[in-house]
Amino acid sequence: MEIRVIDAAHQADINIPNEPFTLFGRMEVSRTDGKWGHEEVLFDGEDVSEMCFPDENYDFAAMQEDTVFLGAYDGEQCTGLAILQDGMCRYMYLCDLKVSGACRGRGVGHALMEKAMEVCRARGFRGLYTIGQDNNLGACRFYLKTGFHIGGLDTEVYKGTRQEGKADILFYRDA
Repeated sequence: MEIRVIDAAHQADINIPNEPFTLFGRMEVSRTDGKWGHEEVLFDGEDVSEMCFPDENYDFAAMQEDTVFLGAYDGEQCTGLAILQDGMCRYMYLCDLKVSGACRGRGVGHALMEKAMEVCRARGFRGLYTIGQDNNLGACRFYLKTGFHIGGLDTEVYKGTRQEGKADILFYRDA
């Protein structure tokens, strides 16, 4: 596996399809004495479900000025993607991270995160931040395992939508 910046010649790779993932629990975030904490709540068997985000239609030409596209390649096949955007603060924003179902659990996501941190340092950013839905415990665990820490919680973002009741957890990782 090779992690590399996706260039114009490989721009079609920024639109690899999303694949389903399992929703098996929720991360409950708390803040006490100025410190973030969390607990995991696992779903009962009948509440475990699958989710798949809609496929994006990223426009390489329109995004390339302030975006870095990282691809994980097995030969010439793109099996993972991380999209980093310049943030208005000192952190780059990880706006998308995905690994094909067949390659999950093989370290592809970890390798993408290490390359993302190299990009942050090279571009003069303090680190990286991203958002994970509280009911996507697998993603939340992944971010914590790869060196991110909880830096915020948004309980309002889904009010009035079909996803009401969910919250977004903000994760940060210093370079």
